[in-house]
Amino acid sequence: MEYAIITKDLTKYYGDFLAVDRVNLRVPFNTIYGFLGPNGAGKTTTIRMMCGLTNISSGDAIVNGHSVRKEPEKVKASVGVVQDISNLYPELTCFDNLMFSAEMHGVPKRLRKERVLELLEFFDLEDKKDEKFANLFRGLKRRLTIAAALVHKPKILLLDEPTLVLDVKSRRKMWALIKALKEEDITIFLTSHNVYEVSHLSERVAVINKGRIVAEGKPSELKRLVPYDETIELGVSDPKRLLERLKGVDVIDRAYLDKGTLKVVARDSLVAIEEISQVLREEGIDVNFMSLRSADMEEVFLKIVEGEGVGRFKQGDLHSQEGH
Repeated sequence: MEYAIITKDLTKYYGDFLAVDRVNLRVPFNTIYGFLGPNGAGKTTTIRMMCGLTNISSGDAIVNGHSVRKEPEKVKASVGVVQDISNLYPELTCFDNLMFSAEMHGVPKRLRKERVLELLEFFDLEDKKDEKFANLFRGLKRRLTIAAALVHKPKILLLDEPTLVLDVKSRRKMWALIKALKEEDITIFLTSHNVYEVSHLSERVAVINKGRIVAEGKPSELKRLVPYDETIELGVSDPKRLLERLKGVDVIDRAYLDKGTLKVVARDSLVAIEEISQVLREEGIDVNFMSLRSADMEEVFLKIVEGEGVGRFKQGDLHSQEGH
């Protein structure tokens, strides 16, 4: 079995509203798979259908080899689910919350305490063992919620917006934790609207917008999916003179000054650099620095959801992953 999760035309209607429209995904085992989209795109509905928390209107999801529609109990035993709002009890201690979760997930009584202590150690929560959940800081609450989802040793972890409302320090700790979980051979399906987070953590990314998958691939592949210009940034001794000389150069779309740095947007960066170098030599202008900046993932994401370049991607293309 090659894939941890396969969705087949997964669809969800709420009345007449089409929330998720024939989503096809293949998530390999032992990977971090990012599911990226703006708020309201269908991320949470998709993840809830994958684990049986929301009824599927049509299509199916195969999770750890089991059909959500035909074998929901086997699916639930295979996955840990962390929703954007914690389901732990505020009045219970960290230890008691995990013990209760172990009981709910069917962990044998004789093994529960050992598993709970193991999780408290892994998540660096040993010193919070007897602290009430309500008294924890947000980052610690998030960690304990993830620990509770792993109490039955699932092979797959579904994380819905794991760093929502966390501060910068707590967010970075969460990223390190997610990477550590992957090293424990857990497949992680990560939903987020945070572009940097998904591109930083994920080996593959699917972009959903208005319920439909509009792009899928490695972060580097998504950058090639949409057309974009590259920006050449220069620090020179006489930027105004260079700016004037670059007017009318065919390959340059625009050039402008930004706080003393000359920025040149070009369709073909290599040809543009040759043209710029020639002008620099002719004018005797000294160069302090020259750098080339391609589009970052946030720019790529915005172009994808706005429809630029989407015509190059079809959901059927996902089936070609089997050959990779």
